[in-house]
Amino acid sequence: MDALNNLEPLLRVFWYLAIPVSLVFIIQTIMTFIGADSGDGIDADFDGDLDNAHAPFQLFSFRNLINFLLGFSWTGISFYGLISNKPLLLILSVVIGVAFILIFFAIIRQIQKLAEDNSFKIESLLHRSGSVYLRIPEKRTGMGKIQVSINGSFREVDAITNEEQIASGSAIKIIKIESNNLVLVEKI
Repeated sequence: MDALNNLEPLLRVFWYLAIPVSLVFIIQTIMTFIGADSGDGIDADFDGDLDNAHAPFQLFSFRNLINFLLGFSWTGISFYGLISNKPLLLILSVVIGVAFILIFFAIIRQIQKLAEDNSFKIESLLHRSGSVYLRIPEKRTGMGKIQVSINGSFREVDAITNEEQIASGSAIKIIKIESNNLVLVEKI
């Protein structure tokens, strides 16, 4: 501690920021890699709609504060001997701190591109082909069932037709979505 106390005041501030912030960053990183909740005290998951301008980036979060202070303090320490103009050093440190936050956002955005949405939406069945599982009665007089492959899995959906009866095993094409679990089909 004597070594820190003998430093110039601005350099001492940089060191007093860098040491605890670096320790917190290391702990956050380790906890992130082992899957522990180490986020902003609420949840480690990042949840935001990054494709729209109203995306809630949570600019003011504990993790972003740590990222900013990490860039700010270590830039100040690294360039303290090279840049004698202290206001210029502070401006450079702030710019690098903001750059750390932007780099973090860019990394999160790239990670979110890796996410896969496997939720089933009946609209995705429109114009797809499938096969009849349970016969479909003629001219909307009743419902049958069809099987359609989507995203590598088979879905069973209730189906009706405007045509004549469609027998089990027949190939069909979905021409209209009627409701949440009902489609209009025609024989291929």
